[in-house]
Amino acid sequence: MRNAIRLLGVLMILEGVSGTIDEIAGQPFMGIVLNAFNRLVVHRVALFEGYEVFANLALAVLGVAVAVAAGRAQGPRTG
Repeated sequence: MRNAIRLLGVLMILEGVSGTIDEIAGQPFMGIVLNAFNRLVVHRVALFEGYEVFANLALAVLGVAVAVAAGRAQGPRTG
């Protein structure tokens, strides 16, 4: 389970960084997969209007927090 949560954190980091790059310079590489948050959430929520870069960076920071928390979580004890 920790690996699945860690993978989710890494995906959040990649999507946040990719969305930030897409907002600043435009990014055609893996745009459908890596820009899903940017195109499906950020551009449709009025709250993020004008703050698209910050929303994507916040997703990346949240992904770091999820990945670190999954890495620090203790697994089942054996013995």
